Amino acid sequence: MKKYTLTVACPSTRGIVATVAGFLAEHGCNITDSSQFDDTETGRFFMRVSFVSEEGVGLEALREGLAGPARPFGMDYAIHDEAEKMKVVIMVSRFGHCLNDLLYRWRIGALPIDIVAVISNHMDYQKVVVNHDIPFHCIKVSKENKAEAEARLMAVVAESGAELVVLARYMQVLSDALCRKMSGRIINIHHSFLPSFKGANPYKQAFERGVKLIGATSHYVTADLDEGPIIEQDIIRVTHAQSPEDYVSLGRDVESQVLARAIHAHIHRRVFLNGNKTVVFPASPGSHASERMG
Repeated sequence: MKKYTLTVACPSTRGIVATVAGFLAEHGCNITDSSQFDDTETGRFFMRVSFVSEEGVGLEALREGLAGPARPFGMDYAIHDEAEKMKVVIMVSRFGHCLNDLLYRWRIGALPIDIVAVISNHMDYQKVVVNHDIPFHCIKVSKENKAEAEARLMAVVAESGAELVVLARYMQVLSDALCRKMSGRIINIHHSFLPSFKGANPYKQAFERGVKLIGATSHYVTADLDEGPIIEQDIIRVTHAQSPEDYVSLGRDVESQVLARAIHAHIHRRVFLNGNKTVVFPASPGSHASERMG
């Protein structure tokens, strides 16, 4: 039996859940997992449903069939085959901890994505990427060639059919135009000190201020640098006895985990944009299982 995911976003009103459940039942589908959220502040309703098609009704028939019931509610809906892996482009500069973590999770099946390319402005990770049979593109970026470099980046995205771009510690600022064009399709990772500790060495600043918690934030990229809707965050405790170098090492681990969790949420259609915020539903049972353990 085929497994599908249905996502719904629309103005809040009565009857949405009943309509969706009724439609699926009428078309021989059985709901296996469901989450919904009614935002009373914005008046928006969000819903994510996992279901199986027990009578063989196909994806296109379901998409077309829901159009009628969805229209009175003003539903923005999508239905996806859970077996289809999202195509992803990863971008990296010279900090490789997030890239290596993502490659490992991808290799064991813990992160079920199709990595169609890795782009970097340096050659440091070419061999690592090519050894995984993934296309590697080195696109140098400078003030003089920024527009040309971004055009090449978008060409890779278009030619590979990528649905998501992941900035795995990519240290170049993307233009406003590119951010707007790719809205909701670029995920970034950074230390949680922003805006408190900006600049090239936030961990040193945090050490000098004697912080007790360090962390990381993963968010969608917008034209407002490092202020896009937040998907995932986490922290780790530090003490007065640890060095700035300890902060950096501990921060790497948190960054890797937070970025992986944000990608996991996005590829399973669990994240909904809600103005400047996000709605992130819990993972469905079994979605964290790996194909193999090593």
